[in-house]
Amino acid sequence: MRKTLFRLLVDEKEWKDPGAFIHQFSKAAEKLAEAENAPALRTCTPAASTFEAWYYGQRTPNRDARRVLVSMFGHSIERLWGAADGPLPSTSPANDRAIPHAVLHEMRKGAEMAARRAREFALGAEQGQLGDETLGFLQDEVKRIAGIYQRVPLSSVFGDLVRAQEDVFRLIEGGRHRPTQLRQLQIMATLLSWFMAKAGHDMDDPHTAMMQARTAGVCAQQAEHPGLMALVDGLKSLITYWTGQADDALFYARKGAAEHPELRGSVSVWLPSLEARAAALLGNAETVRSANLRAAESREHVVPDDLDQLGGLLTFPEPKQLYYTAESHVLLGQGDAETAEQAQRAAAAFSDRSTEHWAFGDEAGALCNLSLVRLYGGDLDGTADALRPVLDLPTDQRNRGIVVSAQRVRTALAQGPVRTAAVARELREEIGQFSPTRLALPH
Repeated sequence: MRKTLFRLLVDEKEWKDPGAFIHQFSKAAEKLAEAENAPALRTCTPAASTFEAWYYGQRTPNRDARRVLVSMFGHSIERLWGAADGPLPSTSPANDRAIPHAVLHEMRKGAEMAARRAREFALGAEQGQLGDETLGFLQDEVKRIAGIYQRVPLSSVFGDLVRAQEDVFRLIEGGRHRPTQLRQLQIMATLLSWFMAKAGHDMDDPHTAMMQARTAGVCAQQAEHPGLMALVDGLKSLITYWTGQADDALFYARKGAAEHPELRGSVSVWLPSLEARAAALLGNAETVRSANLRAAESREHVVPDDLDQLGGLLTFPEPKQLYYTAESHVLLGQGDAETAEQAQRAAAAFSDRSTEHWAFGDEAGALCNLSLVRLYGGDLDGTADALRPVLDLPTDQRNRGIVVSAQRVRTALAQGPVRTAAVARELREEIGQFSPTRLALPH
């Protein structure tokens, strides 16, 4: 078996015992989290089985673990996982990099506080009438949140989201706006309430999520914005889908599409894709087929609208459509070659975190689908490999949808001949301990 540089360095430092390595890894993760203002790294701790798979070259680490390992050993991940030929390369002491990281961290904290103070000053300065700069502040914040929401833990954006929604509500209620500005405020109120509904869903609080979604619906109606009205129906479908209310999920997806047939933005693809997933929960294969066909046809006629231009959470790109399509087939219990190929392509589409469409929730969902389709084909080792990055997710990224997706795999592992296999038993146990996020959110 090829010996990697990582293994050689672990042996040299006498960290081969999983407990010793994990202790050192946790210390490095904590230090890096502080230096780079990346709280998610604090929970980036590998299981003993994960470390052993790294040690023997059977698995490569996920992105956050790679960052910690590079910081620990001072080499790129490609070098660490490369062959350990020749003498040990020299490494630069971690402290040589920690000082500038810490200084940069403090500077960024200061800049963030100064920016918040400047924003508060500007919002208060326009006492008599709402000015264009205030609207600009809020529009920038809406676009920023749309872009990062699906890429970062909810805890890192939730406070900003709450404040932005409160600012918009206050400006609408205060009557300081000109008539021409009111619609812009109503659009922002819709979007921020929509984000808050998604946040409630991700925190496994469907009651709060639907309250915010209904508020978003009211604001969309006041703004007379068909795309936003459809977007709200889509979110209601998503919320009810993940809570197992398949009939409601089907209703809202169809309602959005039926009431706004003129739409050409990517929301016109999202709605039939949502319908297909809901139909799959109901076991309705014919509706799955027809809804996916309509989604494919709509994709051919998409003309990006103002929501697509905001991007991030507010657009429905082709990789996400592929993930939804694969999921609708997997939920029907299909393990044929075509479904396996779809699931593999969907997982591959979210493997590159530098792409604009990447979202940690979509990556995890696509991997759970790939895990299921491999399980249907009797490939237990492949099932475990696909699921590993999901089980290694930090706790603050384990939102409602990810936990439900993982539990679907656990349910399937308890059925049929595979249920007695050692790998299946171990995976079921590990998934059983895979708990949803517990967020320390600002009040």
